[in-house]
Amino acid sequence: MSVDIKVSDQGWLAGLRASLSEDFAVQTARLKELTEISDDTGDPGEAHNRAAMLAATRHNLEQIGAALRRIADGGYGRCEKCAKPIPVERLEVLPHARFCVPCQQRHNR
Repeated sequence: MSVDIKVSDQGWLAGLRASLSEDFAVQTARLKELTEISDDTGDPGEAHNRAAMLAATRHNLEQIGAALRRIADGGYGRCEKCAKPIPVERLEVLPHARFCVPCQQRHNR
Protein backbone atom coordinates (compact mmCIF):
# COMPACT_ATOMS: atom_id res chain seq x y z
CA MET A 1 0.00 0.00 0.00
CA SER A 2 1.67 3.19 -1.16
CA VAL A 3 0.36 6.36 0.38
CA ASP A 4 1.28 9.90 -0.49
CA ILE A 5 2.29 11.33 2.89
CA LYS A 6 1.08 14.81 1.89
CA VAL A 7 -2.50 13.60 1.71
CA SER A 8 -2.29 10.94 4.41
CA ASP A 9 -3.31 11.25 8.03
CA GLN A 10 -1.58 14.35 9.40
CA GLY A 11 -1.97 12.92 12.91
CA TRP A 12 0.26 9.99 11.92
CA LEU A 13 2.86 12.39 10.55
CA ALA A 14 2.73 14.53 13.69
CA GLY A 15 3.16 11.44 15.85
CA LEU A 16 6.09 10.33 13.72
CA ARG A 17 7.69 13.77 14.02
CA ALA A 18 7.32 13.62 17.81
CA SER A 19 8.75 10.10 17.93
CA LEU A 20 11.72 11.02 15.74
CA SER A 21 12.35 14.15 17.82
CA GLU A 22 12.38 12.03 20.97
CA ASP A 23 14.74 9.52 19.35
CA PHE A 24 16.98 12.41 18.31
CA ALA A 25 17.13 13.67 21.91
CA VAL A 26 17.91 10.17 23.23
CA GLN A 27 20.67 9.65 20.66
CA THR A 28 22.10 13.10 21.37
CA ALA A 29 22.28 12.29 25.09
CA ARG A 30 23.91 8.96 24.28
CA LEU A 31 26.49 10.65 22.07
CA LYS A 32 27.29 13.15 24.82
CA GLU A 33 27.66 10.33 27.33
CA LEU A 34 29.91 8.32 25.03
CA THR A 35 32.15 11.28 24.25
CA GLU A 36 32.50 12.19 27.94
CA ILE A 37 33.67 8.73 28.95
CA SER A 38 37.38 9.05 29.57
CA ASP A 39 38.03 5.73 31.29
CA ASP A 40 40.81 4.27 29.17
CA THR A 41 41.22 0.76 30.45
CA GLY A 42 43.94 -0.03 27.96
CA ASP A 43 41.77 -2.76 26.47
CA PRO A 44 41.86 -2.35 22.69
CA GLY A 45 38.63 -4.33 22.37
CA GLU A 46 36.80 -1.90 24.64
CA ALA A 47 38.20 1.08 22.74
CA HIS A 48 37.05 -0.51 19.48
CA ASN A 49 33.54 -1.13 20.88
CA ARG A 50 33.31 2.46 22.11
CA ALA A 51 34.42 3.78 18.72
CA ALA A 52 31.80 1.61 17.00
CA MET A 53 29.08 2.85 19.38
CA LEU A 54 30.10 6.46 18.70
CA ALA A 55 29.97 5.89 14.93
CA ALA A 56 26.59 4.14 15.13
CA THR A 57 25.14 6.89 17.31
CA ARG A 58 26.37 9.61 14.95
CA HIS A 59 24.91 7.69 12.00
CA ASN A 60 21.55 7.36 13.81
CA LEU A 61 21.51 11.10 14.52
CA GLU A 62 22.26 11.85 10.87
CA GLN A 63 19.42 9.59 9.67
CA ILE A 64 16.90 10.94 12.19
CA GLY A 65 17.86 14.54 11.46
CA ALA A 66 17.49 13.97 7.72
CA ALA A 67 14.04 12.41 8.21
CA LEU A 68 12.95 15.39 10.34
CA ARG A 69 14.19 17.76 7.61
CA ARG A 70 12.24 15.83 4.95
CA ILE A 71 9.10 16.09 7.11
CA ALA A 72 9.66 19.85 7.51
CA ASP A 73 10.24 20.48 3.80
CA GLY A 74 7.42 18.21 2.60
CA GLY A 75 9.62 15.57 0.96
CA TYR A 76 9.07 12.86 3.55
CA GLY A 77 7.68 9.59 2.22
CA ARG A 78 8.95 10.03 -1.34
CA CYS A 79 11.80 7.95 -2.73
CA GLU A 80 14.88 10.09 -3.31
CA LYS A 81 15.72 8.09 -6.46
CA CYS A 82 12.43 7.57 -8.32
CA ALA A 83 10.20 10.09 -6.44
CA LYS A 84 7.45 7.49 -5.99
CA PRO A 85 5.71 7.22 -2.62
CA ILE A 86 7.41 4.94 -0.11
CA PRO A 87 4.87 2.47 1.32
CA VAL A 88 3.65 3.47 4.76
CA GLU A 89 4.44 -0.03 6.03
CA ARG A 90 8.12 0.55 5.17
CA LEU A 91 8.09 3.94 6.87
CA GLU A 92 6.50 2.46 9.98
CA VAL A 93 9.34 -0.07 10.23
CA LEU A 94 12.10 2.25 9.02
CA PRO A 95 10.96 5.85 9.60
CA HIS A 96 14.14 7.31 8.18
CA ALA A 97 13.86 5.39 4.87
CA ARG A 98 15.04 7.48 1.94
CA PHE A 99 14.29 5.00 -0.81
CA CYS A 100 11.55 2.60 -1.83
CA VAL A 101 12.58 -1.08 -1.62
CA PRO A 102 13.49 -1.51 -5.33
CA CYS A 103 15.65 1.63 -5.31
CA GLN A 104 17.22 0.65 -1.98
CA GLN A 105 18.16 -2.73 -3.42
CA ARG A 106 19.79 -1.05 -6.44
CA HIS A 107 21.51 1.45 -4.12
CA ASN A 108 23.07 -1.38 -2.05
CA ARG A 109 24.62 -3.10 -5.06
